[in-house]
Amino acid sequence: MVSTLNTSVTEDDQTSSETAGERTCLTRARRRRRFYSEGDTKLSFRKSAMDAQEPWSSRRSRTMRRKLMWNARQQWKLLGLFEIGKQHEFYEFTCMLKEGLAAAVQNSIDNPPPNELAEADFKMEVNQRHDGFKMRTFAGSVFSHFRQRLGMTEKEYQLSLSSKGLYLQFISNSKSKADFFLTNDKRFFLKTQNKKEVRFLLSNLRVYMEHLEKYPHSLIVKFLGVHRIKIPNQGKKYFIVMQSVFYPDERISERYDIKGCQVSRWTDPAPESSQEIVVLKDLNFEGKYICVDQQRAWLVRQMEIDSQFLQRLNVLDYSLLVAVQPLHVDERMKSQSFASLIIRTKQSVNGSSSLSFSVPGIVEEESAVLVSEMVCGTEQCQVREVHPGRPIPLQTLGAQSSVESKLQAQNRRLLPSFKNPLHVIDGPEARYFVGIVDIFTVYGFRKKLEYLWKCLRYRGQAFSTVSPDVYARRLCHWVESHSV
Repeated sequence: MVSTLNTSVTEDDQTSSETAGERTCLTRARRRRRFYSEGDTKLSFRKSAMDAQEPWSSRRSRTMRRKLMWNARQQWKLLGLFEIGKQHEFYEFTCMLKEGLAAAVQNSIDNPPPNELAEADFKMEVNQRHDGFKMRTFAGSVFSHFRQRLGMTEKEYQLSLSSKGLYLQFISNSKSKADFFLTNDKRFFLKTQNKKEVRFLLSNLRVYMEHLEKYPHSLIVKFLGVHRIKIPNQGKKYFIVMQSVFYPDERISERYDIKGCQVSRWTDPAPESSQEIVVLKDLNFEGKYICVDQQRAWLVRQMEIDSQFLQRLNVLDYSLLVAVQPLHVDERMKSQSFASLIIRTKQSVNGSSSLSFSVPGIVEEESAVLVSEMVCGTEQCQVREVHPGRPIPLQTLGAQSSVESKLQAQNRRLLPSFKNPLHVIDGPEARYFVGIVDIFTVYGFRKKLEYLWKCLRYRGQAFSTVSPDVYARRLCHWVESHSV
C-alpha cells in the first residue's frame, strides 16, 4: 500500500516536472518571438523612415526598373531572338562590342592587307584601348584579306557590325554555354568562345583558308574575325564573328541541327501559335528529305570533302544546320529560266572582286545586259555580256576546257541569284539553307573517355561522341539518305 502511494507520488512529480519543462520551453519560445517581432518592428520602422526620406519619384522609378527587369527575365526564358535594349543585361557589353569592332575594322581600312599573306600576318595581334575596356584583334590582316575574297567591302562590314540598330540575342535550346548575338540586320553572328577553342582556330587558320580557297563553295561556316575584349573587374571574353548560315531568315519555316545520331536528338517543336524559334534535331527530321533535285550529287560530294577536311583536323561533334524556306511560284519560275541559268553560271565561275554582297557569286542582273544567240550549224549557245561601250564575248557554253576541269576539281555549282548563295540551295519547291558549324571540339583524352562511358551507357545506340572518322562517315551517310 505504501509502495503504491510512493509510486503514485513519483508519477505526479514527473508529470509536474514535465509540465514545468513545457512551461519553460513555451516561455522561451514567447521570448524569442517577442524578440524577433521587436526586431522586425525596428527594421520595418527604419525602412519606413528611409522610405519617408526617399523621394516618391525615386521609389517609383526603382519599382518600375524592377518590374522591367522581371519582365525581361521572363522574356529571356523563351527561345528565339530578342533585341538587347537598355534594360538587357548584355546592353553595355554589346555597346562595347560595337565600338571595339568599328575601331578594329577601321584599322584594317587604314592599313590594307597585302596581296600575299606572310606567316607573320597569321600571328599578328593588334591591341586598342577604349574608355572602359580593351579590344584585341587576332590575325586582322588575314581575315580582312578573306573578307575581300568573299566580295565584302570593309565599309559594309563595319557598318553592319556597328550600326545604330540594337544587337539581337539568340537564345536556343543548345547545350552550349556560349552567348550568341546577331547584328541588327541578322547578317553576322557573334559567338563567345573559350580560350582553347580560339587557340585551335588560330593554329589551324592557314589550313582553313587553304581549304576554302581550294573549294570556294564549301559548306563550312565562314569566320570573319577573332577578337578578345577585356573589361576591368569582369575578366576577358573571346569571341568570333561569322556569317549567319540562315541569312536572310524571312519565311524560314523549319530549322534543324543535324549530327547524324539518335541519342538526345529530339526537341519538342514550338506550338503553332508561338513566336519561339526552336532549332529541331535529327529525330524531328525523320520522314523528311532535302529535295534539291539535280544538285543532290553536288551536296553529297561537298559533304564528303568538308567532312574529310574536319576529320584531318581531328574534330567531331560539329553540326549540319538545315533550314527550309518554301519558294513562291515566281521564284520557282525565275530559277528555271534560261537567263537565270546564264547569270548563275557566270557568277559561279567568275571571281567576286566587284560584288556588292557578302559572298562570291552574287551579280546584279541590272549591271549588264546578257545577249544569247545560237551558233550557226551547231546546238551550242553563245552568250555575250554587253556593257556600255565595250561588248565582251564570253566563252561558248558546253565547250570542254581547262577552266571547266578546274571547276570540277573545285566542286563548284550553280549558285542561286540570292543573298548568301554559298549556304543556299534552291530545290524545285523549297529553298534550303545549309552550313557546317561548331568545328572546335577536338577528339582528345577527355572525349575518348566520354566515348567509353557512352558505349556502356547507350549500348547499341548512336551517340555523338565517336572518333572523327566515324563521325564524318555517319554524317555523310545521313545527308545521302535524307536527300533526293
